[in-house]
Amino acid sequence: MADAKKRKRREILLYFLTGLFMLILCFALCAAALIKPYEKLQTYLNLAFMDDMRIDPSAGENGLVIKENDIRTENISDDELTSEGKAVMPSFGEQYAVIECKAINLLAPVYWGSSAELLERGACQSSASKVLGETGNAVIDAHVNTFFSDLHRVQVGDEIVLYTKYGVFTYKATELVKFKNTEKKYILPTDTDQLTLYTCQAQVLGTSSMRIGVICELTDKQFYIEGAGEEDAE
Repeated sequence: MADAKKRKRREILLYFLTGLFMLILCFALCAAALIKPYEKLQTYLNLAFMDDMRIDPSAGENGLVIKENDIRTENISDDELTSEGKAVMPSFGEQYAVIECKAINLLAPVYWGSSAELLERGACQSSASKVLGETGNAVIDAHVNTFFSDLHRVQVGDEIVLYTKYGVFTYKATELVKFKNTEKKYILPTDTDQLTLYTCQAQVLGTSSMRIGVICELTDKQFYIEGAGEEDAE
């Protein structure tokens, strides 16, 4: 009789532990499935500069007007460029540049303003920073699991080129930085021509509160003569 009771208790314990194990396994699988969307949401929520959505009643549900442009990145001759010119202010949601860093095989569109939808399409420049071609700090970020996945491979001295419809701007990486998402030291306005690139620090689970960034100095500023670089997309 005693042995039968012991066997029954062991069976009950085994059933309980099996059920507990299956419950933990289900939670783990669900958590793994949610990591990617959670990271993207947190990256968006933790942006150092957060742009308010520009609402246009004619633009649909989210009110975001996205404008795509054809921007030249090849076959640009010196005869088309001049050191004197004027930056053109883009509209919120407009692709106004293409960023290239050959050292890490980066070639991506840059949109003016930040939103979850724009971050899915390319890199985003804060509308609180300076337009390329104006004196100051141009701040650009992108998801670490998409367009800026190799940003950590940039080395001091690497060249970064930004192409726009009105000019071509060349920078050199001068400093590699790491900072918390609450720290704004590297993304504040500056009195000198500067480019700041940053993204989240990659990690296996969850999202990181740390950011990695590249500070770049302007080495060449060239504007198109009489709109030679303007080629709007159809």
